[in-house]
Amino acid sequence: MGQNVSSAVMQQRSEPHSSLDDFPTPPWAVRALWHFLRSQGFTAGGVAREPAANRGHLVRVLAEIFDHVDAADVHDYGAGFPVHDYLFGPDPDVVDWTITNPPFKLAEQFIDRAVRTSREGCAFLVRTAFLEGQGRFERLFSQSPPAFVLQFSERVVMHKGRLAPAGSTATSYCWVVFLRDHRSGVTELHWVPPCRATLECERDYPDDGLGLAEFDREVLIDG
Repeated sequence: MGQNVSSAVMQQRSEPHSSLDDFPTPPWAVRALWHFLRSQGFTAGGVAREPAANRGHLVRVLAEIFDHVDAADVHDYGAGFPVHDYLFGPDPDVVDWTITNPPFKLAEQFIDRAVRTSREGCAFLVRTAFLEGQGRFERLFSQSPPAFVLQFSERVVMHKGRLAPAGSTATSYCWVVFLRDHRSGVTELHWVPPCRATLECERDYPDDGLGLAEFDREVLIDG
């Protein structure tokens, strides 16, 4: 019997609980987030945190936007970031923004900590399926509704263990954005228009996606 490749099955992208959930983030998808936030009046500068820094591809884009980036990961991927479990111990110091592609099974815990320790807001790249679920609604979305859900209209392709410009996926992704000053309790849904062609750069894929990100600005990595 052949593999079931229906969208319903392929969108599961299920990982064992002990998995590092190693799916590096395409830099263009991060630029798309900032393009939207800038349209909402947010400005560059200040300090951002990336607590699941991986090989640094998302961090490098944050370094294009913010003055400093506090980057770390629970695993050493060879990018030189401190090895630190974001969910262990007391809350870290407050930063302006927390922006990350969190492990799917730990996303709620990441959100909970980031909301408490982000001065302006925090954004999480998650599978669109993250929006589903009665338990998640009761624990999270009904208690602390996000300000924005940014649904990609084109697929954000993520490969396990490497960042590559080619490929396809049945998995749909969106950004979920929480703001500190969000009083309406209303979540706005926005579609991210096709933008990969205009936001992608050749330098985004060092060594055909197998290498580490190269940074153009000072990046704070002392955790």
